[in-house]
Amino acid sequence: MTEGLLFVLAEPGRVPEAEFHDWYDTEHAPARVGVPGIRSGYRYRALDGRRPGWLAWYELDTEVLRGEAYQAIRRRSPREQSVVERLETLDRRVYELIDDQGTPVVESPVVVSVALSSGDERGLDAWYREEHVPLLLAIPGWRRVRRYRRVEGSGPDLLAFHEIDDVALFDRTAYRAATSTPWRGEVMARVTARERRVFGYHNTARPCPPGEG
Repeated sequence: MTEGLLFVLAEPGRVPEAEFHDWYDTEHAPARVGVPGIRSGYRYRALDGRRPGWLAWYELDTEVLRGEAYQAIRRRSPREQSVVERLETLDRRVYELIDDQGTPVVESPVVVSVALSSGDERGLDAWYREEHVPLLLAIPGWRRVRRYRRVEGSGPDLLAFHEIDDVALFDRTAYRAATSTPWRGEVMARVTARERRVFGYHNTARPCPPGEG
């Protein structure tokens, strides 16, 4: 089995916020975490003032996405079809894990996603493994860093997914040091695409009770 991440950015657009959340929390997300092999699902709201304003992410075995149970829930109900047609954004990406460092966190208060493409992926990987991630994990409150490669969907090729305690960590001297080294400058000079987002915890997806799915 391949450890993966289903990463979905959404912006309600013409869907009223109450309807958007009711659909996500009572139909869409519960159906997904009810599929065997999808181990968890979380919803986060943007803290950076940017759109799309919502992130849902699911930890899973990527093989599940090709299975019958998952394909069945992708057949949209009339309600879901109506909501999806009115969304401003529904950006679905699938990633495979390439590195995991730090301590697993349940319901991390803040997640930071940094999606990158580079003309020197080996150099980028070496910098992350040997310098950047160790420096970040040495900061109290910087809990975990997972890195992924995109296998489905749009966007940059690689994703660094950070779980942290608070956005106040960005003001720490140690964080500024970790993000301003000479090696980082060299690596970033070869980056061809970059998307950095910051999200705060909203809720945890729960499967539908028996008989309600």
